[in-house]
Amino acid sequence: MKVTLLSENLQKKLSLSNHAISSRNQLPILSHVLLDTKDERLYIHSTDLEIGIQTSIPAQIDEEGSVAVPAKLFLELISSLPQDKITLETVDGSLQIKGKKTKTIIQTSPKEEFPTLFEDKGDKILSFEKGKMKNIFGKIVFASSPEATRPALTGVLIKKTEKGIVVVATDGYRLSLEEVVSENNSFLEKAVIVPSRLIKEAVSLSEDGEINLFVSTKNNQLIFEEENTLLIGRVIDSEFPNYEKVIPTDVATKVYIDKDELLKAVKVCSIFARETANIITLSLQKEKIVVRAKTPSLGENTVEVDAKLVGEENEIAFNVRYILDALNNIPDSQITFEMTGPLNPGVFRLDGNNTFLHLIMPIRTQS
Repeated sequence: MKVTLLSENLQKKLSLSNHAISSRNQLPILSHVLLDTKDERLYIHSTDLEIGIQTSIPAQIDEEGSVAVPAKLFLELISSLPQDKITLETVDGSLQIKGKKTKTIIQTSPKEEFPTLFEDKGDKILSFEKGKMKNIFGKIVFASSPEATRPALTGVLIKKTEKGIVVVATDGYRLSLEEVVSENNSFLEKAVIVPSRLIKEAVSLSEDGEINLFVSTKNNQLIFEEENTLLIGRVIDSEFPNYEKVIPTDVATKVYIDKDELLKAVKVCSIFARETANIITLSLQKEKIVVRAKTPSLGENTVEVDAKLVGEENEIAFNVRYILDALNNIPDSQITFEMTGPLNPGVFRLDGNNTFLHLIMPIRTQS
């Protein structure tokens, strides 16, 4: 293989590829990236067997070939080079990297040891504008669980509806849901659970253009396709919980609030909440919400936030971390909070928009 390309282009793509490199993996080849050439492009492959990434950049191909090189070492080297043209060439089982004034030789591994990322992309089931995808899934994916004991909760459910699709994530203590009105759902025959990690990677791609989601039923794989990048993962083959039964159907109390003001209040009270199992109390009153955290050994913190209340006054307690996560991931400034009682879930919505909700289970406290 002999390839000439711009070092800054290679650095950018190597940084992305390293998202699928795990230092804890026991298979040495998985600490490598596979470099491959085709159609005047250099392809970079990486995988930790949970997700895979294939990306490419334009290059001058003088001699085609493939080789696997240590990923983190290669990225560190390329990042340290001046922004200029460099040449990659395989010589006697090693990769030679030449710049104007530099020359480095890295030991390589045979391409045959590197696992195949995918055999076919499968069928396209959805298409998103990248900016819209970030807006949708940014409010959803954080509510999934990092624990693998219940696989379905580590992913995001995408299900077809009459008007479009619904996307849902839950860890059993909170739930985020958004209904997306779209005609672009005709290929989605049945619900799929997409790994949250795969969605986070897809959301992190550039803002412009379109991103497509493919499903290969033959290999049980999911592939997000951007212009020059493929993100590969596996369909979570597990039963998603019946999320609809936990969503309250009636409302006893509803308050209209400024999200940023509530976020400031919760952050202040979180200092004391850390000492009492992260418990924070919201007291919903006629023209305000009183946010309170109390630590017997340290003291008490109370912050008032202006609010407009509809219905009866109420009080509810939550894990402060869940409140902070919700408020930090909801982009809108004007929100509402709904509840029916201190032992029932509390629901955040966007003011004037019923397509999104974030539900949090309360904490029972001693009065």
